[in-house]
Amino acid sequence: MKKTRVLLVYPEIPDTYWSMKRAISVVGKKALMPPLGILTIAAFLPEDEFDLRLVDLNVRRLSDAEIAGADLVMLSAMLVQKASFRAVIDRCKKLGVRVAAGGPYPTACRQEMEGVDFLFLGEGERTMPAFLEDWRAGRPAAVYQETDKPSLDEAPIPRFDLIRARDYMDMPVQFSRGCPFGCEFCDITALFGRKTRTKSPERFLRELEAIQAAGADGGVFVVDDNFIGNRRHTRELLDALVSWQTDRGFPFAMSTEVSIDLASDEDLMDAMVAANFRMVFVGIETPHTASLVSTGKSQNLRRDPVEAVKILQRKGLQVTGGFIVGFDTDPPDICALQADFVKALAVPIAMVGILTALPGTELCRRLEREGRLLAGSSGNNTHVASFNFRTVLPVDELLAGYHRLIREIYRPRAYFDRCIEYLRRLPLGKTEKAAAHSPFRLVNIVYLFRSLFLQSFSHYGLEYLRFLAKAFAANRRQFYEAVTLAVQARHFFSITEKTLLRFEAATSRGA
Repeated sequence: MKKTRVLLVYPEIPDTYWSMKRAISVVGKKALMPPLGILTIAAFLPEDEFDLRLVDLNVRRLSDAEIAGADLVMLSAMLVQKASFRAVIDRCKKLGVRVAAGGPYPTACRQEMEGVDFLFLGEGERTMPAFLEDWRAGRPAAVYQETDKPSLDEAPIPRFDLIRARDYMDMPVQFSRGCPFGCEFCDITALFGRKTRTKSPERFLRELEAIQAAGADGGVFVVDDNFIGNRRHTRELLDALVSWQTDRGFPFAMSTEVSIDLASDEDLMDAMVAANFRMVFVGIETPHTASLVSTGKSQNLRRDPVEAVKILQRKGLQVTGGFIVGFDTDPPDICALQADFVKALAVPIAMVGILTALPGTELCRRLEREGRLLAGSSGNNTHVASFNFRTVLPVDELLAGYHRLIREIYRPRAYFDRCIEYLRRLPLGKTEKAAAHSPFRLVNIVYLFRSLFLQSFSHYGLEYLRFLAKAFAANRRQFYEAVTLAVQARHFFSITEKTLLRFEAATSRGA
């Protein structure tokens, strides 16, 4: 039987704070992570029926010959990838190749899916089996939509063998979907629900083994939107993960996303550190209590956020913070308050964006009811020069304040000073669990010298060298961490400059 030739395409992610392109290139990587969703979808397609090829546009270009040689092109995308997504569809239509598409963007913006022959709405564990049955029968439908929320153990092991692990900085794995909280601006509950569904520990560990088999070592990012959404199941996983990591010499440094109330659960923090979790992304959002109340961020009101972050850092966890300006209840000086807040938190990586009304969120519905929604969201809240809704504060003042804010927090001295304070908060006696993360490993020494060559002679070279010297004195056991932070600075400084130039150009045109 002739196999169906399927080309799996992952659209390009724009160059933003999140892409980390200028940092990962220092260590020879092409993209931050491979596309977990499309690798999972690929695993539904039996190898005896389908001939699969994957092209990640964040790693390499896609040729017309590859498109023309396929019987079907399958796409998965987030909202922020919409421009690249549309460009691929247009190329497929021009070449007469059918397109199937799914993922967060098609699910949230069904009305924008012109040119898609087979549309998958919701989670693939429900839609893919139905599509395969119809495909084999020669009568595939135009739309497949989930009817209920599936168990995460229903999905096959992602096809990590379809990518080159060495192209990526980290490898992704998922433990849970959904979040128990109802933040007004967040689309996670719209996509995955309020009930946190989890995989069994055994299943999660099988995926780690598949990642190892693909040749990856180093970093694994657990892509959950709130890893501790179901604490009982998370504890069960961590018990198994500690044993797995210990038996194998801690092959992976783990990171994930959590809610800030992790700081109130010492046993859970200790278990995560024992399992070699090293970084957690936390939606801190704002220092202004009224804005947290108005957006439903109740979990951030239970403890002083500066103290909560200190607790996490002193356990040995780097906190990457998410921050937002533009809430209806923000005071006029919110951007200045945010700058002071980021400094007090000592979070090296502060992802600050403007509030955006994402499709499917309660925020979007409220603004639409109030007649304040101006446009759809691009999915990018850090590199736009406008809000997609009418703000309470004057929009020009908010945008100018936002750009002053990112200029300040990514001023070289300000960034490196936060890094020093963070390193001081880390446990002085903490050592690396695995040889892969030792500063004395040859490849890490090579990366250090590459960083020295690229950054010592940059416009912030003196601040960079000052930081490395102070970091070694502050916590020499964490010098590997310091070098990583220094390399990341290369991306943040460059992308901030690029963003500010774009804003200044837009402001000049407006004038």
